[in-house]
Amino acid sequence: MPHPFFCHSQVTPWLKASNTQLQLTLFVHKELELSQLFIRHEPDNEEQLIPMKPCGQQGELLIWRGELPLHPDSETILYTFKAIGQQEQWWVHAAGVASAMPPRQSHFHFNPQQKPPVWVQDQVFYQIFPDRFCNGDPSISVQSGEYQYGDTTHPVIAKQWGEPVATSHNTTGASEFYGGDLAGIQSKLHYLQSLGISALYLNPIFASPSNHKYDTIDFYQVDPHLGSNQQLAELTNNLHQRGMRIVLDAVVDHTSDQHPWFAAASQAHASARRFYTFDETGNYVGWKGMSHLPKLDFSCQEVQEVVYRGEDAILRHWLRAPYAIDGWRFDVIHMLGEHGSAAGNAYHVRQMRQCMKQENPDAYVLGEHFFEASQWLQGDQEDGAMNYYGFAHPVRAFLAGKDIAYHPVKITAEEFDQWLKQARCSIPFANQLAQFNLLDSHDTARFLSILEGDEALMRAAVTLLFTYIGTPCIYYGDEVGMEGGQDPDCRRCFPWDSTEWNHMLHDHYRRMIRLRKTHPALRRGDIHTLYAGEHSFVFARTLESDVVITALNRHPTKARTITLPIWQTASLANRFTDPETREKFEVVKGEIRLTIPAKTARVLLAT
Repeated sequence: MPHPFFCHSQVTPWLKASNTQLQLTLFVHKELELSQLFIRHEPDNEEQLIPMKPCGQQGELLIWRGELPLHPDSETILYTFKAIGQQEQWWVHAAGVASAMPPRQSHFHFNPQQKPPVWVQDQVFYQIFPDRFCNGDPSISVQSGEYQYGDTTHPVIAKQWGEPVATSHNTTGASEFYGGDLAGIQSKLHYLQSLGISALYLNPIFASPSNHKYDTIDFYQVDPHLGSNQQLAELTNNLHQRGMRIVLDAVVDHTSDQHPWFAAASQAHASARRFYTFDETGNYVGWKGMSHLPKLDFSCQEVQEVVYRGEDAILRHWLRAPYAIDGWRFDVIHMLGEHGSAAGNAYHVRQMRQCMKQENPDAYVLGEHFFEASQWLQGDQEDGAMNYYGFAHPVRAFLAGKDIAYHPVKITAEEFDQWLKQARCSIPFANQLAQFNLLDSHDTARFLSILEGDEALMRAAVTLLFTYIGTPCIYYGDEVGMEGGQDPDCRRCFPWDSTEWNHMLHDHYRRMIRLRKTHPALRRGDIHTLYAGEHSFVFARTLESDVVITALNRHPTKARTITLPIWQTASLANRFTDPETREKFEVVKGEIRLTIPAKTARVLLAT
């Protein structure tokens, strides 16, 4: 038997926070008879029930309110709602409604002290793999045979722009170069801004022998084949003058085996050897067993000093003028720790956050996680994560029928909805807004290729990217229809000849970016599922009078007509419009009737 309808919105005016309390609102369907309604929380780890009171009606919904006290030393507050009927009770939690008290993980989360920077919510990010985006200064490009890569016998290879990339990192995947650089990025800022991009995330740019640069040899020097420190300062200054932001990649779990620290450690210098984890026989711990990527040991005070604690620590250095970057994306942040393991990880991530916020309280702390990461997202460690688990993985499963390992998987829209809710429910709402949503990246096959070139489903996925809760990021070239298989094939060169572009897809990206920038509900609004069946999924984003509905039907051939319960959004809107077709939908008795074509995502706006 389905549960009755309840809704707790976590945006103004339905949630109001002061220094001493949270005013919480719960919507209840008017036909449900309740004898009591409570806010349930655990001050001092002991249950407390706070009575709520009815205080009006909005459409089909009764409004109940209550005040949850906050304490000065409160960290993450967990709360849920207990509703008592005539003979039943229901628990309203962050993932839905249950007949029994849900586990703590599913309670609503609120961190009164630590919140992500507000500016993150308003961004459209663009990820750039520097060597493959644009060659702006051929004079600094890597030359074939210039040096030997790693301990292999083959020299580095310079390739012509657009030539096929290597098929494997076991061959020349990390040692072939195309000449992309900071000057190239600088030269394309007009293109990026005209597309609607407002923030850049760059893969590593510091000195390194590889093209991907996740094997750093100097954390204080931009790789000379990408540019100079001065050019980075000019790029960040130019971006800021345009009202744009920039986040760099911090690779501080490990270094290259060519780093001077490791060279000294290999020569049995005791002070340098403490930077890494060696045993008595001279063996050391490498990242995922890779000998050319020795892991830093964060139990070493010198490592802490140079990475985050010291006056000129790596994380501090680039947050300061003249560079003044806006945040760090931390590579494999969940793996860094002590003695070659992740021991002490939470402590060191908190310390890194603290040092960044000391330099710039608005710095964005972004973590790389391929899987569930709620323990890092309670506010005290990361502001957001690369949202593979809570967005990219479920979207891939639902639209492409593949999991993260490219194994076949089949889920319904209802299961898709539950996956999304479970990923959201265990982190504070403010951190949900700062999640870094993506369809693909330098570590995955291009999403269009995963879809086997299905442009209709790709457009549907892009619509999800820009209307779902969180901050969207475009992997360079996706907007013009770039394809590519698994790493390193996903790192092809951007095709600057516009005759090679998929202009229909490019136009769709532009429309969706404009839509997101026009509607506050898409940037900081709440999210409500209106329908989830076999192939069709409909949700609403709401913020006061701004309501945006996204309706997706993945069925390959059949349209789907659905009656949508608009009343569940607490919206007073009496009409919705499809901005692309200009079709209008009148709200009748709190509902609209909508047809979604096959392999299509429609957007409706309250008008």
